[in-house]
Amino acid sequence: MNVLFDPRKPATAFDHTTTLVAVLELSGKSWEMGASVPGVSRRPLRKLDVKDISGVTKLVEQWTGEACKAGCAVTRVVLGYEAGRDGFWIARALREFGIEVYVMHPSSIAVERRGRRAKTDRIDVDILLGTLLGWLRGEPRRCTMAPIPTEAEEDMREPGRERDALVAIRLKVENQMGSLLIRFGIDDFRPRLKKAAEKLEALRAINGRPLPPKAMEKLRRLMAQHRLLSDQLKEIEEARQKVMEVPDPDRIARMIQMLVRIVGLGVETATVLVHEVFSRKFRDRRTLAAFVGLTGTPFNSGGSTREQGISKNGNPRLRRILTQLMWRWLKFQPGSDLARWFMERTGGAKGRIRKVMAIGLARKLLVALWRYVDAGSLPGGARLAAA
Repeated sequence: MNVLFDPRKPATAFDHTTTLVAVLELSGKSWEMGASVPGVSRRPLRKLDVKDISGVTKLVEQWTGEACKAGCAVTRVVLGYEAGRDGFWIARALREFGIEVYVMHPSSIAVERRGRRAKTDRIDVDILLGTLLGWLRGEPRRCTMAPIPTEAEEDMREPGRERDALVAIRLKVENQMGSLLIRFGIDDFRPRLKKAAEKLEALRAINGRPLPPKAMEKLRRLMAQHRLLSDQLKEIEEARQKVMEVPDPDRIARMIQMLVRIVGLGVETATVLVHEVFSRKFRDRRTLAAFVGLTGTPFNSGGSTREQGISKNGNPRLRRILTQLMWRWLKFQPGSDLARWFMERTGGAKGRIRKVMAIGLARKLLVALWRYVDAGSLPGGARLAAA
């Protein structure tokens, strides 16, 4: 397996006398930039316009000059900011200027736990700067950094995320139509049918009368929205299906094709797993499970010891897909080693023990599929579809 970027500790030793460390506090109105400059006792703080990358580089050059005047030659510039709405374009832009950029997970940054605590941009900059300095020094559990994807990697994941959003919106439209129709005693209308628009015009209330005109107008508008959403979903699904027809696949397409060969895995599940999980690099199986949020969260303090359940960090969409895949695996791969492990552990039990072991099976299945696409090691006893 690949040994790559560790989000919990730096790979390069930190030298205070040659490293300029800066942070950005981002907002929609302005940016605040602070730094720890070698040889300079004060902590400079400057306000910048939003998206002012040139202003950031000018401040770096200015503070590098101040360090040189103080007798410290800056050979490394490190900058960090919190992950948020701006995403990773700032990191990619600054890396082009030779700046070492890190993006911090906001939830991993420690803050005061007082009932009321002061919060200003200056305080936030100090917190970010202290957190980044501690992480660079290798302090344990100081914070967690987010891997910075390329534009191509981000763009690759857009269709799947757009599909999820469209499915949710379409379901909302269907629920609105159902809520409106049930008021007239109609509960058997199916908007996904090909002739749903024609059937809508022929609908009658439970007393046999036509629906009121205003209600029909709303239903027609909802039906038009539903048809548009369905067409957009069809476009995405047709484009997704083309990956199975690629004769000379790249790394991503190859992994999708490998997963679809396993009985019980469809193109949609394989595409989401590859784009959201397997396209990334993980150090080992523990970091993989932690990324998805399938690791435990023990509470062991003093004389109190208990398990609080899985962490649920990361993308909830991935956990939902893995849970669905786990139940499909038990149905379509009953003779596999993982399915037999689950049946032996549960022994036909119901309730909580079955749910706990189901999460354990989902985690094991995720790791097994990762090893399959990464090293070609097929899960024990798994069946492949006929070519």
